[in-house]
Amino acid sequence: MTLDEAMPLLEAACGRKFSELFADHPVDLRTNKGHAGQLLLQYIGCELDSNLIDFVDGELKTNKANRDSTPAETMFITQISEQIDTLVAVNPVTFEQSNLFKKIQNLVYLPVVKDAEQAADWYYTRCIRVRVTPGGRLFEKLKRDYDAICSGLRRHIETSEDGYIHTTNGPHYVQVRSKDSKPYHPIYSRTFGRLISDKNHALYFKKEFMLDALRDRLNH
Repeated sequence: MTLDEAMPLLEAACGRKFSELFADHPVDLRTNKGHAGQLLLQYIGCELDSNLIDFVDGELKTNKANRDSTPAETMFITQISEQIDTLVAVNPVTFEQSNLFKKIQNLVYLPVVKDAEQAADWYYTRCIRVRVTPGGRLFEKLKRDYDAICSGLRRHIETSEDGYIHTTNGPHYVQVRSKDSKPYHPIYSRTFGRLISDKNHALYFKKEFMLDALRDRLNH
């Protein structure tokens, strides 16, 4: 399924309680945040798989939001453990060739209101489509984020007291920070020949990304 084909189905899901959309929603939705997106993919007829992106040509994301669709938290993009050496090498993979770009170049995200105690009463507020076009202002912002994160991670490994990576922010919309639960999953770097973290890390969109997307300011 292409993202264009999915859009009418996703838009039709907005404003409806989970109890209406998902008759058998899992009881652990509050602890497993990924279920809000997984349920939606199944609802529109997609099979869950291990492909890098959810659709033939794009990606679906959800994030916890307030009733006005503004973000209540950052948005997970992708884990970095398997691609760590593409980021921290002396010559990192370019932004255009990176998993980050592949994940976000054609994106739709749905803010999810989760202020009710029961997951059955949660709902998606709207669909927000984001396209990252090479040469455009958003592309250049995200490229600067990516380049800054690559150099920042390498600097942490080379200069921090523990020799580990730490939270690293790009100047605009993207950051790397820890994302893991016990038992933790240390990250080994072939480039450095050792562990460079005692837990997994991931790329995230900062709240500023969602706010500017809502206000149609990503390309300003």
